[in-house]
Amino acid sequence: MLGISEEQLTQFGMTFGIAAFMLFMLFIIGELAWKSKAGKTGTFILFFVLAFGMIGFVAKIIIEKLWGI
Repeated sequence: MLGISEEQLTQFGMTFGIAAFMLFMLFIIGELAWKSKAGKTGTFILFFVLAFGMIGFVAKIIIEKLWGI
């Protein structure tokens, strides 16, 4: 399709697609904190707890790049 292999399309989706989805999830967490009037501590806790999985995903990508996996 348009000279793009399946591997290239998958790599594009895994980098830009997942990154866009993660940014959208951060926006949702911020909106949740704002609408619930969580305050500074509550907002920090919401971002830390709800974004913890995203941190793990990013760490996995960084470790794979560093180790050449």
